[in-house]
Amino acid sequence: MSNEAAPQAPVQDLPEQVANRRANRDRIVALGHPAYPNRYDATHLVSDIVQAYAPLSHDELEAIPEEKRRVRVPGRILAIRRMGKKAVFVDLSDGREKTQSYLRQDALTSEDWQLFECLDLGDHVGVSGVVFRTKMGELSVRAEKLTFLAKSLRPLPDKWHGLTDVEVRYRQRYVDLIASLETRRVFEIRARLVSHIRRFFDARGFLEVETPMMQVIAGGAAARPFVTHHNALDLPLYLRIAPELFLKRLVVGGFPKVYEINRNFRNEGISTHHNPEFTMLEFYTAYADARDQMALTEELFRGAAQEILGTTDLAWGKTEKGEPEHVLRFGEPFRRLSMRDAVLEYGAGRVAAEDLGELATLRAAALRVGVESPERFGESKGKLLAELFEAVAEEHLVQPTFIVDFPAEISPLAKTRPENPEIADRFELYVAGMEIANGFCELNDPDEQAEKFRAQVGERDKGDLEAMHFDDDYIEALSYGMPPAAGEGIGIDRLAMLFTGSASIRDVILFPLMRPKALR
Repeated sequence: MSNEAAPQAPVQDLPEQVANRRANRDRIVALGHPAYPNRYDATHLVSDIVQAYAPLSHDELEAIPEEKRRVRVPGRILAIRRMGKKAVFVDLSDGREKTQSYLRQDALTSEDWQLFECLDLGDHVGVSGVVFRTKMGELSVRAEKLTFLAKSLRPLPDKWHGLTDVEVRYRQRYVDLIASLETRRVFEIRARLVSHIRRFFDARGFLEVETPMMQVIAGGAAARPFVTHHNALDLPLYLRIAPELFLKRLVVGGFPKVYEINRNFRNEGISTHHNPEFTMLEFYTAYADARDQMALTEELFRGAAQEILGTTDLAWGKTEKGEPEHVLRFGEPFRRLSMRDAVLEYGAGRVAAEDLGELATLRAAALRVGVESPERFGESKGKLLAELFEAVAEEHLVQPTFIVDFPAEISPLAKTRPENPEIADRFELYVAGMEIANGFCELNDPDEQAEKFRAQVGERDKGDLEAMHFDDDYIEALSYGMPPAAGEGIGIDRLAMLFTGSASIRDVILFPLMRPKALR
């Protein structure tokens, strides 16, 4: 039987440890216990015991009658500490909290003591007994009955270091969760964030909807899709890159406020900020414009931070001394900066105002700041400006900043500004050098939208695989009349990164896609 948690076994020792644990499981079955029982009649989880009794002193606890302190608590064994030959302390965990159980040979039946001798670290057991405090003041359960619930056939990671191999953490998230309370905290915060978002929009009269995940035309964003096939219809389909066009159909249909928390799929690169499968919030507000959406976004982020974290100041990054590198201030008004001004501000010394006027000077400036082959963008000054922005400004936008005044030619679903048809009524929110949100005043003129779709098809014909297809049905929907509206998409994964201080998007996705081991 294993005692105190030890460093994870070398690979060559693992088969022997697994064999020993299997033998212990066989002994448990021979004692008459089910190998994997169907249920356990628990009265409390470990967290319940800690919450109810941890605030009480020894005397306060003893003042409660034993019958009211009697519990049946399940948990995973994290440590075993022998106190001589006839007594032992066992640490039990429910993944969130930990408490200990005190087992004495003379307080258990001989069968239960024999069961204990067959237990290993990581096993699940149920303990029946009375909650008390030891002489050292430790909250404990004095065991009267021991029940076997499940065997851990593999040893747990080193309790002090957890899983140090990042790839193993992602591949075996279940082990990572066992070993790391911090990992569990990340995903609890993420869950609370999604819950807050739903309550926020429900309270403001938005209707949560679901739109198709498989689509005949991959639309609503500029991205390369994943392709699949519908056997019954003998039809090629795309996994959605965005739900936008379907959500706007619902605005046409008479829902003035809709939102969807959706899974999107984009067949693109993988990085610390990008995962091919990701979660987005998209919401649409009739009779509103981009400024209304920006105000709503500030309210959402500020309220979520205050409710979930208890502060609107979020620590981001770490210095060599382990201190926060930045404090993201969600309580202050978010800065608003045009894309052009951002390029000039953060490209100072490399990009000047006179560089942004003509195609030739834009190309030269793009080449100067490291944009590869700027000629590949053809005659598009808007695309060159966007590339300049990405090259010189994006990484410097640490505090929450709305980038506004996008070139119309890179915004095929957005309305233009009434005073300037070359500028889209669009914004993107950047925090910690990442794009977190993208929104705009929705184009609702079916003729203008059709023309922009045709331009996108032309770009596809020239080799731009991210350009949009022509969506006839969406044009037909617009022809029934869509009221003025604004829409926005917010990346849930990246927002979770901010709320948890996670440097990689894979740290906030429970099971990120990994290349199979056999193909590495």
